[in-house]
Amino acid sequence: MNLPNKLTVLRVIMVPFFVFFMLTDTGGAANKWIALVIFCVASLTDMLDGKIARARNLVTNFGKFMDPLADKLLVCSAMICLITAGQLAAWIVIIIIAREFIISGFRLVAADNGIVIAASYWGKFKTVSQMAMIIVLIADFGGVFTVIGNVLIWVSLILTVVSLIDYVAKNIEVLTQGGM
Repeated sequence: MNLPNKLTVLRVIMVPFFVFFMLTDTGGAANKWIALVIFCVASLTDMLDGKIARARNLVTNFGKFMDPLADKLLVCSAMICLITAGQLAAWIVIIIIAREFIISGFRLVAADNGIVIAASYWGKFKTVSQMAMIIVLIADFGGVFTVIGNVLIWVSLILTVVSLIDYVAKNIEVLTQGGM
């Protein structure tokens, strides 16, 4: 297994530890900081695995499949934890997760037809905004950071919808092929 794939697997392994520290009180007040560090490290592996894979020509089918899945596991787990912490509205998380299911479905149908749907810039912006939002919400510094967190929630939601529309518009033939 190459380095980018190891980083992706590491990100998946980090998710349950992140959730544990977000949802339990085992470490007391340190829990949120431990969870924040885990989330930040996991987010950095997301950036690194892709850069390394492309730079060293180490792109694999495993990586193409697992990297987006690892991202979804990390971000969706974090947002669900933030619902339980009262920092994120459930309806926002439902819209964001619904978009992930729709895009994953698109990719499955496309793959079945021999088409690869690459990540778009809108999708990348969406992921970065969601990760920034999660970091600010977990840190929960208050004051101006509360305002920044609220802005990032709306930016993430808007970019989620825009990236969905972009994917559908650019790949509508995926749904219209094969007699649909």
